Amino acid sequence: MKTLEELFEHQIKDLYSAETQLLEALPKMVEAANDSKLKQAFKDHLEETKEQKKRLEEVAKELGFTTTGEECKAMKGLIKEAESFLKEDAEPAVRDAGIIAEAQRIEHYEISGYGTVVRYAKELGHDAVAKKLYKTFEEEEKADKSLNKLAEGRINKKAI
Repeated sequence: MKTLEELFEHQIKDLYSAETQLLEALPKMVEAANDSKLKQAFKDHLEETKEQKKRLEEVAKELGFTTTGEECKAMKGLIKEAESFLKEDAEPAVRDAGIIAEAQRIEHYEISGYGTVVRYAKELGHDAVAKKLYKTFEEEEKADKSLNKLAEGRINKKAI
């Protein structure tokens, strides 16, 4: 990679891979969750993730490249860790608390990734693209806050 434009393209492809992997993992989290509000939060984020993936496809098309060619190894590892936790023998409330922890690690990774590509898009003069990517950044932050609220408001207390 010789230019910020090439790095930006690489990051978009990496995020696309991450979102694609997450689309396969979220249904497992829905199924594993016990708390009805947690299940719904994962279902809502699954739908949001589908839109985020489409948004990345639009960005790539606008900028003249494809979304394929990268595998997000970080997301692969985060999902592997989450799936490993789902196999653990845990009380329902403890399982929910653990699922939230795993999901928040994923959200924090995505928040970081989208924050980076928003900055790159702005630096490169891709203002409309930056706005699209910022929408996803905000959605990821909202998902993280929602999980935090569920953890602090009810699930962690049940797990005690």
